[in-house]
Amino acid sequence: MDTNPSAPDGNPAQPAGAADREHAIDALRGFALLGIAMVNAGSFASTYFGVGVSDPAFSRPVDHAVRWFVALVFETKFYLLFSLLFGYSFALQMDSAQRSGGAFVPRFLRRLLGLGLLGLAHAWLLFAGDILVTYALLGLVLLALGRLRPVAAVALALGLLGITAWGWGAIAWLVALAPPLDLPVAELHAKAQQAAQAYRASVQEAIAQRGRDMADGVWFVLVFVQGPCALAMFLLGLAARRSGYLARVARQPARLRRWMACCLPVGAAGAWFYASVQPGASSVTHPEHLGLAALAVDLATAPFLTFGYVAALLWLLQSGPAGRRLGAVLEPAGRMALSNYLLQSLVGALVFTAYGWALVGQVAPLLVGLGVLVLYGAQLALSRHWMAAHAYGPVEWLLRAVTLWQRPAWRRRAR
Repeated sequence: MDTNPSAPDGNPAQPAGAADREHAIDALRGFALLGIAMVNAGSFASTYFGVGVSDPAFSRPVDHAVRWFVALVFETKFYLLFSLLFGYSFALQMDSAQRSGGAFVPRFLRRLLGLGLLGLAHAWLLFAGDILVTYALLGLVLLALGRLRPVAAVALALGLLGITAWGWGAIAWLVALAPPLDLPVAELHAKAQQAAQAYRASVQEAIAQRGRDMADGVWFVLVFVQGPCALAMFLLGLAARRSGYLARVARQPARLRRWMACCLPVGAAGAWFYASVQPGASSVTHPEHLGLAALAVDLATAPFLTFGYVAALLWLLQSGPAGRRLGAVLEPAGRMALSNYLLQSLVGALVFTAYGWALVGQVAPLLVGLGVLVLYGAQLALSRHWMAAHAYGPVEWLLRAVTLWQRPAWRRRAR
């Protein structure tokens, strides 16, 4: 998630705004931060998130509508976008090291180590749904597969996505054939309420509850849902860079419109089905096999919506002065995406746990969504101010120091 594609180039003083940056990639990262914040905020705000039953405290039509909209537009799409960009930047970094004659593998391993340590601290102290540790571990797999030709990388990625979606579809079919089981509703409500009490009680209890959340199911989602899909997107990002396809298409508005016309309807149809059967998206309780089938459909179609988002933003960035202004707003946030990601979790922990106001379970979904928009706007402004004077975001600077094993430039060089 570090946004400097030339990180392993051996020059720790090279400014982040160097001429070889791909500014559209930074803008895509800046855009992805909104989706990540919108999904993660739901997890911070309610311990019913992902439990399987709806929060009885917020069961008005407007609450259902907001949760449905977040599931439709944001859930399962934006971590795929970050994953695509991770693979793309991996190829950029490898190419940069090759040009400069630097030793790429030791640097990238140090980078993954730093990312993994940051992720462990993030998971235990701020947010159990951390993705950084997963990225660090999958980065090792990407390193092993880094010499794949683009065609082979695409084939492997499609295979991973297909197998994952097929597997959950098969599980849904088997559950549908089995005798129906009563959902332990009372037990699930008690579990969610106990988690909320722990997050409100004290800092120590909040940390302990994060550990319980990770042991109780977060790891399962990471391993059997997010992990294979993230790796697939790593590979597609790698192929997009190695083939030069993304760079070519990004300069061709007509092809971007064709991508939108192809991907957005397919992705939206799958997202509609997925969102419509999520607990909390309506007052209707759906059978378990239908929820599993919706997950399988979403796993198969969410990449289409992600690619549609990419095409739409790249097209907007070319829309004259308005597009240039949009890029200027998004790029600084994308250049310090890791810092912004961690800042979002820090704000979430301060607002919703005993670190601060302890408002978990007490804020309506609509207010949560509005709060995310305010936070995102503040991050865009803060990022622009920070990157005007600094070479890297603060956490990017730290990760770069670990990667290069020397002190990078802190301030931006005067031109």
